[in-house]
Amino acid sequence: MPSLRDHSVVLRTHLLGEADRIVTLLTREHGKIRAVAKGVRKTTSRIGSRLEPFMLVDVQWATGRSLDIIQQVETLGAYGSAIAEDYDTFTAAAAMADTADKLTEHEATTDQFLLIVGALRALAERHHPAGLIVDSYLLRALSQAGWAPSVEVCAQTGSPGPHRHFVPALGGMVDKSIAPPGSPTLSEDSVSLLGALLSGHWDVAEASSEEARREVSGVVAVYTQFHLEKGVKALGQMSRAREDRAEEARR
Repeated sequence: MPSLRDHSVVLRTHLLGEADRIVTLLTREHGKIRAVAKGVRKTTSRIGSRLEPFMLVDVQWATGRSLDIIQQVETLGAYGSAIAEDYDTFTAAAAMADTADKLTEHEATTDQFLLIVGALRALAERHHPAGLIVDSYLLRALSQAGWAPSVEVCAQTGSPGPHRHFVPALGGMVDKSIAPPGSPTLSEDSVSLLGALLSGHWDVAEASSEEARREVSGVVAVYTQFHLEKGVKALGQMSRAREDRAEEARR
């Protein structure tokens, strides 16, 4: 079997037999692969800890008919342990990995690889609040997939904003004259935050209020799951955690 080598992010793992794992990797140049890591659950394994979710690795694998076989692994970014130290950070990373897995089901690009590597590094190194990082990642990842939400102009008419109604099925912010009844109405601060997360203006994002962050996280989650056509479990966990904190703050 021929061998290949590339930089990769570990998106998820599944148990196989008594000692092996199936590892899903998003690579820089070879798309997404699923490969068997033999013996990694044994205490004597030297590479098991390198193949945990959210790790950035240099991996060599042999191509197989159904599943590839991992041959060699070197750590490039040990993000997994730092991310696992905090619940919010871990659920943010899980949401990003799940989204990346779904978005690359049929095709993966180098830009998608670089985007999640940067987001995981930012989470591990605590560059910004976890909720802002995951929402920014989701917006940018969807944009790379061709689903960039319209923020500054109406998604349907192109009329300049600011608009206040966010409708996932219509492509983002829309004029009130075409917004369906019951459409979410965002505050001015939330619209500003949405644009900042999409464009990477972190000074604006970090100056946002907690209320704006909760509002934007809600619409980003709905927009993400609308386009993926599948639920992202970790987004639900993040939403419940935010609601619990908000309830405690009100007491």
